[in-house]
Amino acid sequence: MSDADNRNGTPGEDDAPSRAVDLVSDLVMALRFFSRLPTGARPHAVPNLDRIARVLPLASLLIGIGPACVLLLSVAGGIPLLFAAIAAAACSAIVTGAMSEDAAADAADGLFGGHTAERRLEILKDSRHGTYGVLTIVFVVGLKVAALSALSAYGGLAAALVWLAAALLARTGGLYIAMALPPARASGASAAAGRLSRNAFGFGLVFALGIAAVLAVPFVPPLGFVVAVVIAALIALGWTRLCDRLVGGQTGDLIGALQALLEIALLATFMRMIAG
Repeated sequence: MSDADNRNGTPGEDDAPSRAVDLVSDLVMALRFFSRLPTGARPHAVPNLDRIARVLPLASLLIGIGPACVLLLSVAGGIPLLFAAIAAAACSAIVTGAMSEDAAADAADGLFGGHTAERRLEILKDSRHGTYGVLTIVFVVGLKVAALSALSAYGGLAAALVWLAAALLARTGGLYIAMALPPARASGASAAAGRLSRNAFGFGLVFALGIAAVLAVPFVPPLGFVVAVVIAALIALGWTRLCDRLVGGQTGDLIGALQALLEIALLATFMRMIAG
């Protein structure tokens, strides 16, 4: 090794600890953004979607493992499938703070309760739920519970891992709208987190697809997995186009609502493919 190498160190050796620290920081940021899991006393950083997107599949595993274990253990313990599904969905809501369910309710109220973009954004910002929002929560939770109950008929392990795959893909896929559209307003969680770059989203998506395939393909045929991904992509494109037309951009609620839609669509497709 040259004197210069001794003084400056090789890039790989010096950068490795820094990359490890950055990875942990990004993972903590993603967990704080998408869950209520404890993350220690580390100072809170301003969320950055580029940093979050790259590690989100890993964060999603940590977010989803508890609810998935509740479903697995409940089914294995002989608890009725519907009860097990409701318990698991409740655990998921606790871990995530019901983020996607609340976002879907706000999105339904905002997008379909106003007649102008300004009024829709005003309703979106209102934390109170109207009729559209309440019904949306009922439908989102009801469909999720129904899918989990049906999947549990094929065994607790199959239901838990397939759900983990669906939730992981949905959380990463929900960020598509943050990449495709600018923030609809200058303030808010989405605007503060910045515009998501294509590279960061693409990296996270490939990472998510790889993990989801490992989890789901033992129970879902490979072609069925591909069909589910294609359906999810079409939903993401349609939702993005709708949001662009109605409010001219995206918000945190619209990102969370897309996540909820994708999770239900993926669960429903996986359920059909296993049954087939």
